[in-house]
Amino acid sequence: MALGKIRAGMGDVEAPSVEVWTDADQARATGFLQLLAPDGRLVGDAPKLEPALLRELHRGMLRVRVLDEKMLLLQRQGRIAFYAESRGQEAAVIGAVAALQPGDYVVPAHREIGAALYRGLPLPNVVAQLLGNAHDVAQGRQMPVHQSAPRALNFIPPSSCVATQLPHATGIAWAAKMRHDPIVVLAYLGEGATSAEDFHAGVNFAAVYRVPCVFLCENNQWAISTPASRQTASETFAIKALAYGMPGVRVDGNDVLAVHAAVTLAVTRARAGGGPTLIEAVTYRMGAHSSSDDPHAYRGLAEEAAWRAKDPIDRFETWLAATGVLDAAAVARERAAIEAEIAAAVAAEEPVGPPPLRSLIEHVFERPSAALEEQLAELVRVRERRPVVPG
Repeated sequence: MALGKIRAGMGDVEAPSVEVWTDADQARATGFLQLLAPDGRLVGDAPKLEPALLRELHRGMLRVRVLDEKMLLLQRQGRIAFYAESRGQEAAVIGAVAALQPGDYVVPAHREIGAALYRGLPLPNVVAQLLGNAHDVAQGRQMPVHQSAPRALNFIPPSSCVATQLPHATGIAWAAKMRHDPIVVLAYLGEGATSAEDFHAGVNFAAVYRVPCVFLCENNQWAISTPASRQTASETFAIKALAYGMPGVRVDGNDVLAVHAAVTLAVTRARAGGGPTLIEAVTYRMGAHSSSDDPHAYRGLAEEAAWRAKDPIDRFETWLAATGVLDAAAVARERAAIEAEIAAAVAAEEPVGPPPLRSLIEHVFERPSAALEEQLAELVRVRERRPVVPG
């Protein structure tokens, strides 16, 4: 009996093979979709995007870049406890979220503050969360950079537990499908999350039930100190999608136009009932994993310099200037406006006190139990107790 095509990883099994994906599927999952080269030249088809949207994409990216710069300084000054930058990943974050409609859901990892801002979260809410003050939507219950948002934004609060958001994203999408609600769920993850059990559970369930979910894997090369090469023996992360029975797409994650194009196509497919897609956005975490990390303990300066030459904002600004959409003066004005916005938010939120003490026992039960009320009363008594002064 003649043998069919044997895919990589199947070995030399002498049996007829069943081809479960096409060469085109494999090409998308192992290729590299790019529209803008690192020097800002257009190398793919010109995007059919309105200048207003292009400016919004740029502002979204620049806003999170400047926010990272300012908030990391606040952390170093001891004014906030912790911070994790998105520097270098702005194109992946903003290019993806901009492909959604207002009713769609965002299920973030922990570098997607820019997506929340793009969806309409007021900047003072972000600063309040970083401070954990009384204006924080979550009343200081989450660590900094784990942003909560008003329900109307359909932005789910992130968790530090790796990949646990993926079954949640699939569940939201499945519920929407059962209710015939034409929404799409965008779930962000890092490449390290593909090594976790919840990645398998989330994407497998999504593919089996053909739910309207787009999984955006931001392959930023490092899961804290573990390099991407230690996460998988697969040729790419996008190719994992094919074994689950969904399309996989590999894209230049530092090219906002390519990310937007890939996610738009996946969102359109999902909304039409075509099921989920896994997109690998190849990008780089230019800063430390968090304000508690020293990246130079595990990676070299030459590597960082090579990726700085691929900066997503620089290349986009070069192309925008070449096309007459945005010049250097306009960029400078935009940066100044963002800096003023951030300064005003910090000035307004820093004097705000902590959440009310009673918030410790609220929002779990409809009515706090007698035991919780008793514990709160005891805490109040302890706090009001005055030290005895020897006389």
